[in-house]
Amino acid sequence: MTSTEGLINAPEFTVSELSAALKRTVEDAYGHVRVRGEISGFRGPHSSGHCYFALKDESARIEAVIWKSAHYRMHFKPQEGLEVIATGRLTTYPGSSKYQIVIEALEPAGIGALMALMEERKKKLAAEGLFDAARKRPLPWLPQVIGVVTSPTGAVIRDILHRLEDRFPRRVLVWPVKVQGDGSAEQVASAIRGFNALPVGGKIPRPDVLIVARGGGSLEDLWSFNEEIVVRAAAESTIPLISAVGHETDITLIDFAADKRAPTPTAAAEMAVPVRSELVAEVESLARRVFVCWQRGQESRRNELRAAARALPGASEVLAIPRQRLDAATSALPRGLKANTHAHFRRFAALSARLTLPVLHGQVAQGRHHLLVSGERLTHSVRSLLRNRRDRYLGLEARLKASKLANAQAQRQTIARERERTLRLSERAQRALQTAFRRLEARVEHNGQLLSALSYRSVLARGFALVRDEADRAVHTAASLTPGSRMSIEFSDGRVAATADGERPAAEPAQPKPGRSDTKPAPRRLPKPVDQGSLF
Repeated sequence: MTSTEGLINAPEFTVSELSAALKRTVEDAYGHVRVRGEISGFRGPHSSGHCYFALKDESARIEAVIWKSAHYRMHFKPQEGLEVIATGRLTTYPGSSKYQIVIEALEPAGIGALMALMEERKKKLAAEGLFDAARKRPLPWLPQVIGVVTSPTGAVIRDILHRLEDRFPRRVLVWPVKVQGDGSAEQVASAIRGFNALPVGGKIPRPDVLIVARGGGSLEDLWSFNEEIVVRAAAESTIPLISAVGHETDITLIDFAADKRAPTPTAAAEMAVPVRSELVAEVESLARRVFVCWQRGQESRRNELRAAARALPGASEVLAIPRQRLDAATSALPRGLKANTHAHFRRFAALSARLTLPVLHGQVAQGRHHLLVSGERLTHSVRSLLRNRRDRYLGLEARLKASKLANAQAQRQTIARERERTLRLSERAQRALQTAFRRLEARVEHNGQLLSALSYRSVLARGFALVRDEADRAVHTAASLTPGSRMSIEFSDGRVAATADGERPAAEPAQPKPGRSDTKPAPRRLPKPVDQGSLF
C-alpha cells in the first residue's frame, strides 16, 4: 500500500476538533508552570479589565493573559520591560492558533528588578510633586494624642510605648494593620486615611501626629511601604506623619512622602515628644529668672517713687497762690457786676434810639429785596431741576423704547405662537358657536312667540284700549279722573287725545255677546304697560 493510500485512510478532523485536541494535549502535558521572562507589549489593562502582553527572553516569546479577577488580587502589578516570574496555566487560543499562558501569580525576578521598579516609581511620584519639601509640615512640639499605624503583636509598638513612657507619657491610638504580605499596603493606606477622617472634638480623639512604623526586613518584606497607594496616602495626610520603617539603612518610598523620617521606631517616638524631665528643669530655671527680674523691677520702681515723693511740694504750698487769686476775684466781683449792668443799659439805650420808623421801613425793604433775590434763585433752581428731570426722562424714554422693541419682539413671537393656538381654538369655537347659535335661534324664536302671546299689544289688537293721564300713567278706575281731565287713549294702531266730561255712567253688568253660549268676565284693568321693544 502506498503512502497516499495511508493518508487517505487516516481519520479526518475538523479545525475545531484539532484545536480542542491540541488544547487538551498542552494543558495535560504542562498544567501549572513557572516562567521567567521580560514583559513586552504591556499597555495597561484592557477596557474589559483583562491584561494582554508577552513574556520574552533572548530567543523566544510567549503570549500571556491575566484575567480581571486575578489582576485585582495581585500584589505585584505588571509593568513594561520588567523581568518577572509568572505562575499560571499553559493553554492554547484556537482563534489565532497560538499557545499562551494564563497567569495567576506574578512576582519580580530578584532584587535588581525590585530596585529598578522602585526607582521608576520614585521618579514618577517625584515628578508629581509628592516629595517636595514645601509640602512637608512641622511636627507639633507637644502632641496630646499620637496615632500609630503598625502591627499590634510586634516589638515595634512595645518599643514606641516604652520610649514614650520614659520621655513624656502621651495618649496613644494604635491602628492595627498587616505590615507585609497581600493586602498590607491597602490596610496601611486605609489606616492613614482613617486617622485623617476622624473629626476634631469627636468621640475618638483626632491624633496630632502619626507614626507609621515597622521593624527591619528584606526589600521584599518592606515592599508594602513602596506601593503607590501608601505613598499617596502619606502625602495626602493633613496630620504630620513620621515614617519609621525598617532600620537606618532601609529606604522606602514612604520616607520621601512623610514629613519626617526616623531611622528606627524608637527614634520616631523621640521625635514625637520632648523629654519631660528636661522640660521641668527648663521651666523651673525660667521661673527663677522671671522671679529675679520681677524683684529687680519692683525695687527700681520703689526707688523712683521715693525720689518723686521727695521732689513734690506740700499741699499748703500748692494751694497758697490759688487761694489768693480766689480772694481777689471775690472782692472784685460786686464792682464787676455793677459795671457790666451799666454797660448793658447804655447799649440797650443806644439801640432803642436807633430803632425808628425809617429804620423799620429800610429793614422791610431789605427783606423784600432779599425775598425777590430768593425768588429768582428759586426760579433758576426750578428751571435747572426741570432740565435735569427732562434729560433724565429723555434717557428713560430711550431705554423704554429699547425695552419696548425687545418686548415687542418677544411679544410678536408669543403672539405668533398664540395665533396658531388661537386659530386651532377658533375653528373649534366656530363649530361650537354654530351649534350654540342654532340652539339659541330656536330658543329666541320660541320666546318671541311667547312674548307676542303675552304682550299687552295683542290685547289691544283684540279691540281693547289703554287709557293714560297727563303724566302718561295708566288709568285703572274712572274715579281717578276729574271732569275736564286730559288723557290719551292708546289703540292697537296708535294714540288719540281725549277730555273727560262731568257725567259718569252707571256700571252695568257685562252682557254676553250674541251667538256664544259661554260668558266671559269683563276684562280687568291692566297695570301700566311697559314698552318692551324688540329683543334684537
